[in-house]
Amino acid sequence: MKDMTPSTIPTFQDMLDAHERIKPFIHCTPVLTSSYFNDLVGAELFFKCENFQKAGAFKVRGASNAVFGLSDEMAERGVATHSSGNHALSLSYAAGRRGIPCHVVMPRTAPEAKKAAVRGYGGIITECEPSTSSREEVFADVQAKTGAEFVHPYNDPRVIAGQGTCSREFMEQTGGVDMMVAPIGGGGMISGTCLTLSNMAPEVEIIASEPEQADDAYRSFKAGHIIADDAPQTIADGLKVPLKELTWHFVSNHVTDILTASEQEIIDAMKLTWQRMKIVMEPSCAVPLATILKNKERFAGKRVGVIITGGNVDLAKLPWMAG
Repeated sequence: MKDMTPSTIPTFQDMLDAHERIKPFIHCTPVLTSSYFNDLVGAELFFKCENFQKAGAFKVRGASNAVFGLSDEMAERGVATHSSGNHALSLSYAAGRRGIPCHVVMPRTAPEAKKAAVRGYGGIITECEPSTSSREEVFADVQAKTGAEFVHPYNDPRVIAGQGTCSREFMEQTGGVDMMVAPIGGGGMISGTCLTLSNMAPEVEIIASEPEQADDAYRSFKAGHIIADDAPQTIADGLKVPLKELTWHFVSNHVTDILTASEQEIIDAMKLTWQRMKIVMEPSCAVPLATILKNKERFAGKRVGVIITGGNVDLAKLPWMAG
Protein backbone atom coordinates (compact mmCIF):
# COMPACT_ATOMS: atom_id res chain seq x y z
CA MET A 1 0.00 0.00 0.00
CA LYS A 2 1.17 3.53 -0.68
CA ASP A 3 2.21 5.63 2.28
CA MET A 4 -0.81 7.41 3.74
CA THR A 5 -0.85 10.58 5.81
CA PRO A 6 -3.78 11.32 8.14
CA SER A 7 -5.26 13.73 5.58
CA THR A 8 -5.23 11.25 2.69
CA ILE A 9 -8.61 9.95 1.54
CA PRO A 10 -8.36 6.14 1.40
CA THR A 11 -9.25 4.36 -1.84
CA PHE A 12 -11.04 1.12 -2.64
CA GLN A 13 -7.65 -0.47 -3.33
CA ASP A 14 -6.52 0.58 0.15
CA MET A 15 -9.49 -1.36 1.55
CA LEU A 16 -8.62 -4.44 -0.52
CA ASP A 17 -4.98 -4.22 0.62
CA ALA A 18 -6.14 -3.82 4.21
CA HIS A 19 -8.27 -6.96 4.00
CA GLU A 20 -5.29 -9.06 2.92
CA ARG A 21 -3.09 -7.52 5.61
CA ILE A 22 -5.45 -8.12 8.52
CA LYS A 23 -6.94 -11.51 7.63
CA PRO A 24 -4.60 -13.44 9.98
CA PHE A 25 -5.66 -11.26 12.91
CA ILE A 26 -9.45 -10.95 12.59
CA HIS A 27 -12.57 -13.09 12.32
CA CYS A 28 -14.83 -13.12 9.30
CA THR A 29 -17.86 -12.55 11.50
CA PRO A 30 -21.22 -14.22 10.84
CA VAL A 31 -24.35 -12.63 9.41
CA LEU A 32 -27.45 -13.58 11.42
CA THR A 33 -31.13 -13.19 10.62
CA SER A 34 -34.21 -13.04 12.84
CA SER A 35 -37.73 -13.93 11.69
CA TYR A 36 -39.01 -12.03 14.73
CA PHE A 37 -37.40 -8.76 13.64
CA ASN A 38 -38.28 -9.39 9.99
CA ASP A 39 -41.95 -9.69 10.94
CA LEU A 40 -41.76 -6.73 13.31
CA VAL A 41 -40.29 -4.40 10.70
CA GLY A 42 -41.79 -5.92 7.55
CA ALA A 43 -38.35 -6.19 5.98
CA GLU A 44 -35.49 -8.68 5.58
CA LEU A 45 -32.82 -7.75 8.11
CA PHE A 46 -29.27 -9.10 7.97
CA PHE A 47 -27.15 -8.51 11.07
CA LYS A 48 -23.37 -8.40 10.57
CA CYS A 49 -22.18 -9.48 14.02
CA GLU A 50 -18.96 -7.63 14.82
CA ASN A 51 -19.75 -8.28 18.48
CA PHE A 52 -18.13 -11.68 17.73
CA GLN A 53 -15.02 -9.98 16.36
CA LYS A 54 -11.55 -10.25 17.93
CA ALA A 55 -11.40 -7.83 20.88
CA GLY A 56 -15.21 -7.73 20.72
CA ALA A 57 -15.65 -4.96 18.15
CA PHE A 58 -15.25 -3.97 14.49
CA LYS A 59 -12.51 -1.52 15.44
CA VAL A 60 -9.93 -4.30 15.48
CA ARG A 61 -10.06 -4.16 11.67
CA GLY A 62 -8.83 -0.58 11.38
CA ALA A 63 -6.44 -0.92 14.32
CA SER A 64 -4.82 -4.03 12.85
CA ASN A 65 -4.44 -2.39 9.46
CA ALA A 66 -2.69 0.58 11.04
CA VAL A 67 -0.40 -1.49 13.28
CA PHE A 68 0.64 -4.07 10.70
CA GLY A 69 1.10 -1.40 8.04
CA LEU A 70 3.84 0.34 10.05
CA SER A 71 7.47 0.06 9.05
CA ASP A 72 9.68 -1.74 11.59
CA GLU A 73 11.33 1.57 12.47
CA MET A 74 8.02 3.26 13.22
CA ALA A 75 6.67 0.24 15.07
CA GLU A 76 9.58 0.27 17.54
CA ARG A 77 8.21 3.43 19.17
CA GLY A 78 4.81 1.84 19.56
CA VAL A 79 1.37 3.28 18.90
CA ALA A 80 -0.86 5.67 20.83
CA THR A 81 -4.47 6.77 20.73
CA HIS A 82 -7.36 8.27 22.67
CA SER A 83 -10.59 6.31 22.87
CA SER A 84 -13.62 5.68 25.07
CA GLY A 85 -13.10 1.97 24.73
CA ASN A 86 -13.34 -0.23 21.66
CA HIS A 87 -10.60 1.43 19.60
CA ALA A 88 -8.41 1.46 22.71
CA LEU A 89 -8.74 -2.25 23.31
CA SER A 90 -8.54 -3.05 19.58
CA LEU A 91 -5.31 -1.11 19.15
CA SER A 92 -3.94 -2.77 22.30
CA TYR A 93 -4.86 -6.15 20.83
CA ALA A 94 -3.16 -5.41 17.50
CA ALA A 95 -0.07 -3.92 19.13
CA GLY A 96 0.19 -6.97 21.36
CA ARG A 97 0.11 -9.24 18.32
CA ARG A 98 2.98 -7.27 16.82
CA GLY A 99 4.85 -7.09 20.12
CA ILE A 100 4.96 -3.30 20.39
CA PRO A 101 3.77 -0.90 23.13
CA CYS A 102 0.34 0.75 23.01
CA HIS A 103 -0.42 3.96 24.94
CA VAL A 104 -4.10 4.80 25.43
CA VAL A 105 -5.84 7.90 26.78
CA MET A 106 -9.31 6.98 28.07
CA PRO A 107 -12.04 9.02 29.82
CA ARG A 108 -12.16 8.22 33.53
CA THR A 109 -15.87 7.45 32.98
CA ALA A 110 -15.24 4.79 30.32
CA PRO A 111 -16.79 1.39 31.16
CA GLU A 112 -14.62 -0.62 33.53
CA ALA A 113 -15.06 -3.67 31.29
CA LYS A 114 -13.34 -1.80 28.47
CA LYS A 115 -10.53 -0.51 30.69
CA ALA A 116 -9.92 -4.05 31.95
CA ALA A 117 -9.81 -5.35 28.38
CA VAL A 118 -7.25 -2.70 27.38
CA ARG A 119 -5.02 -3.68 30.28
CA GLY A 120 -5.56 -7.36 29.50
CA TYR A 121 -4.19 -6.82 26.00
CA GLY A 122 -1.18 -4.96 27.39
CA GLY A 123 -2.33 -1.39 26.77
CA ILE A 124 -0.99 1.39 29.02
CA ILE A 125 -3.86 3.67 30.14
CA THR A 126 -3.72 7.37 31.02
CA GLU A 127 -7.09 8.73 32.13
CA CYS A 128 -8.66 12.07 31.12
CA GLU A 129 -11.89 13.95 31.76
CA PRO A 130 -14.92 12.88 29.67
CA SER A 131 -14.69 15.61 27.04
CA THR A 132 -13.10 15.85 23.61
CA SER A 133 -10.95 18.81 24.68
CA SER A 134 -9.53 17.00 27.74
CA ARG A 135 -8.96 13.84 25.74
CA GLU A 136 -6.94 15.66 23.07
CA GLU A 137 -4.97 17.72 25.60
CA VAL A 138 -3.92 14.71 27.69
CA PHE A 139 -3.14 12.73 24.55
CA ALA A 140 -0.81 15.43 23.22
CA ASP A 141 1.21 15.13 26.43
CA VAL A 142 1.37 11.30 26.22
CA GLN A 143 2.46 11.35 22.60
CA ALA A 144 5.13 13.98 23.25
CA LYS A 145 6.60 11.81 26.01
CA THR A 146 6.50 8.49 24.10
CA GLY A 147 7.04 9.45 20.46
CA ALA A 148 4.52 6.73 19.56
CA GLU A 149 2.69 6.68 16.22
CA PHE A 150 -0.76 8.24 16.59
CA VAL A 151 -3.55 6.01 15.32
CA HIS A 152 -6.69 8.12 15.47
CA PRO A 153 -9.85 6.18 16.37
CA TYR A 154 -11.52 7.16 13.09
CA ASN A 155 -9.94 10.18 11.33
CA ASP A 156 -7.16 8.06 9.86
CA PRO A 157 -7.14 6.59 6.32
CA ARG A 158 -5.58 3.34 7.56
CA VAL A 159 -8.40 2.92 10.06
CA ILE A 160 -11.16 3.77 7.58
CA ALA A 161 -9.71 1.34 5.01
CA GLY A 162 -9.70 -1.37 7.67
CA GLN A 163 -13.29 -0.69 8.73
CA GLY A 164 -14.35 -0.94 5.09
CA THR A 165 -13.46 -4.64 5.09
CA CYS A 166 -16.58 -5.34 7.17
CA SER A 167 -18.92 -4.32 4.34
CA ARG A 168 -16.87 -6.25 1.82
CA GLU A 169 -17.40 -9.44 3.82
CA PHE A 170 -21.07 -8.59 4.30
CA MET A 171 -21.72 -8.18 0.57
CA GLU A 172 -19.98 -11.46 -0.19
CA GLN A 173 -21.94 -13.24 2.56
CA THR A 174 -25.40 -11.92 1.64
CA GLY A 175 -25.29 -11.25 -2.09
CA GLY A 176 -26.31 -7.66 -1.49
CA VAL A 177 -28.96 -5.49 0.14
CA ASP A 178 -31.04 -2.40 -0.64
CA MET A 179 -29.90 -0.47 2.42
CA MET A 180 -27.09 -0.62 4.95
CA VAL A 181 -27.54 0.84 8.44
CA ALA A 182 -24.68 1.50 10.86
CA PRO A 183 -24.16 3.68 13.93
CA ILE A 184 -22.33 6.98 13.66
CA GLY A 185 -20.15 8.71 16.23
CA GLY A 186 -16.86 9.87 14.81
CA GLY A 187 -17.76 8.12 11.58
CA GLY A 188 -15.06 5.47 11.10
CA MET A 189 -17.41 2.56 10.44
CA ILE A 190 -19.85 4.58 8.33
CA SER A 191 -16.89 5.96 6.31
CA GLY A 192 -15.53 2.47 5.70
CA THR A 193 -19.02 1.38 4.70
CA CYS A 194 -19.25 4.30 2.25
CA LEU A 195 -15.78 3.55 0.86
CA THR A 196 -16.64 -0.08 0.11
CA LEU A 197 -20.25 0.20 -1.00
CA SER A 198 -19.76 3.25 -3.23
CA ASN A 199 -17.40 1.03 -5.23
CA MET A 200 -18.93 -2.45 -4.87
CA ALA A 201 -22.63 -1.55 -4.83
CA PRO A 202 -23.28 2.17 -5.38
CA GLU A 203 -27.03 1.54 -5.55
CA VAL A 204 -27.16 0.64 -1.83
CA GLU A 205 -28.59 3.37 0.41
CA ILE A 206 -26.33 4.06 3.39
CA ILE A 207 -28.19 5.16 6.54
CA ALA A 208 -26.38 6.34 9.66
CA SER A 209 -27.98 6.05 13.11
CA GLU A 210 -27.27 8.31 16.07
CA PRO A 211 -28.52 8.97 19.62
CA GLU A 212 -30.80 12.01 19.95
CA GLN A 213 -28.65 13.16 22.87
CA ALA A 214 -25.45 13.05 20.78
CA ASP A 215 -26.85 14.14 17.42
CA ASP A 216 -23.99 16.30 16.15
CA ALA A 217 -23.62 14.20 12.97
CA TYR A 218 -27.36 14.60 12.26
CA ARG A 219 -27.11 18.37 12.73
CA SER A 220 -23.91 18.49 10.67
CA PHE A 221 -25.60 16.54 7.88
CA LYS A 222 -28.54 18.99 7.81
CA ALA A 223 -26.31 22.07 8.03
CA GLY A 224 -23.78 20.94 5.43
CA HIS A 225 -20.74 21.41 7.68
CA ILE A 226 -19.29 19.81 10.82
CA ILE A 227 -20.96 20.76 14.09
CA ALA A 228 -19.06 19.31 17.04
CA ASP A 229 -20.32 18.76 20.59
CA ASP A 230 -17.64 18.62 23.27
CA ALA A 231 -19.18 16.30 25.86
CA PRO A 232 -22.63 14.89 24.97
CA GLN A 233 -24.36 12.58 27.44
CA THR A 234 -25.75 9.30 26.12
CA ILE A 235 -25.84 5.66 27.11
CA ALA A 236 -24.24 4.93 23.72
CA ASP A 237 -20.72 5.63 25.00
CA GLY A 238 -19.05 4.73 21.71
CA LEU A 239 -20.95 7.46 19.82
CA LYS A 240 -20.02 10.56 21.81
CA VAL A 241 -17.21 11.80 19.56
CA PRO A 242 -17.59 14.31 16.69
CA LEU A 243 -16.97 13.91 12.98
CA LYS A 244 -13.60 15.00 11.58
CA GLU A 245 -12.54 16.06 8.11
CA LEU A 246 -11.89 12.59 6.68
CA THR A 247 -15.10 11.04 7.95
CA TRP A 248 -17.09 14.14 7.00
CA HIS A 249 -15.86 13.63 3.42
CA PHE A 250 -17.55 10.22 3.28
CA VAL A 251 -20.66 11.22 5.23
CA SER A 252 -21.32 14.33 3.13
CA ASN A 253 -20.74 12.54 -0.18
CA HIS A 254 -22.25 9.09 0.34
CA VAL A 255 -24.66 8.88 3.30
CA THR A 256 -28.33 8.98 2.27
CA ASP A 257 -29.74 10.00 5.65
CA ILE A 258 -29.05 10.11 9.39
CA LEU A 259 -31.78 8.89 11.75
CA THR A 260 -31.86 9.35 15.53
CA ALA A 261 -33.22 7.42 18.49
CA SER A 262 -33.99 8.36 22.10
CA GLU A 263 -32.19 6.86 25.08
CA GLN A 264 -35.21 4.68 25.92
CA GLU A 265 -35.55 3.52 22.31
CA ILE A 266 -31.87 2.51 22.32
CA ILE A 267 -32.26 0.58 25.59
CA ASP A 268 -35.42 -1.13 24.35
CA ALA A 269 -33.74 -2.20 21.08
CA MET A 270 -30.71 -3.50 22.97
CA LYS A 271 -32.84 -5.53 25.38
CA LEU A 272 -35.00 -6.89 22.57
CA THR A 273 -31.91 -8.07 20.68
CA TRP A 274 -30.57 -9.82 23.76
CA GLN A 275 -33.95 -11.49 24.28
CA ARG A 276 -34.73 -12.48 20.70
CA MET A 277 -31.33 -13.10 19.10
CA LYS A 278 -29.51 -14.29 22.24
CA ILE A 279 -26.45 -12.19 21.49
CA VAL A 280 -24.53 -9.72 23.65
CA MET A 281 -24.37 -6.22 22.20
CA GLU A 282 -23.50 -2.86 23.68
CA PRO A 283 -25.78 0.21 23.67
CA SER A 284 -24.01 1.93 20.76
CA CYS A 285 -24.77 -1.10 18.56
CA ALA A 286 -28.48 -0.97 19.35
CA VAL A 287 -28.90 2.47 17.80
CA PRO A 288 -29.34 1.19 14.20
CA LEU A 289 -32.07 -1.26 15.19
CA ALA A 290 -33.70 1.43 17.35
CA THR A 291 -33.93 3.77 14.35
CA ILE A 292 -35.24 0.98 12.12
CA LEU A 293 -37.99 0.11 14.63
CA LYS A 294 -38.82 3.83 14.91
CA ASN A 295 -39.05 4.27 11.12
CA LYS A 296 -40.47 0.93 9.97
CA GLU A 297 -42.16 2.41 6.90
CA ARG A 298 -38.76 3.59 5.64
CA PHE A 299 -37.44 0.02 5.55
CA ALA A 300 -40.59 -2.01 4.77
CA GLY A 301 -40.16 -4.50 1.95
CA LYS A 302 -36.40 -3.94 1.71
CA ARG A 303 -33.33 -6.09 2.25
CA VAL A 304 -31.52 -4.23 5.01
CA GLY A 305 -28.00 -4.77 6.35
CA VAL A 306 -27.44 -3.86 10.00
CA ILE A 307 -23.93 -3.68 11.43
CA ILE A 308 -23.78 -4.75 15.09
CA THR A 309 -20.54 -3.02 15.90
CA GLY A 310 -19.48 -4.53 19.22
CA GLY A 311 -20.28 -6.47 22.35
CA ASN A 312 -18.07 -5.06 25.10
CA VAL A 313 -20.64 -4.56 27.84
CA ASP A 314 -20.24 -4.03 31.57
CA LEU A 315 -22.49 -6.89 32.65
CA ALA A 316 -22.85 -5.43 36.13
CA LYS A 317 -24.39 -2.24 34.74
CA LEU A 318 -26.90 -3.27 32.09
CA PRO A 319 -29.10 -0.25 31.27
CA TRP A 320 -32.42 -1.92 32.04
CA MET A 321 -31.16 -2.80 35.53
CA ALA A 322 -30.84 0.85 36.57
CA GLY A 323 -33.00 2.21 39.39
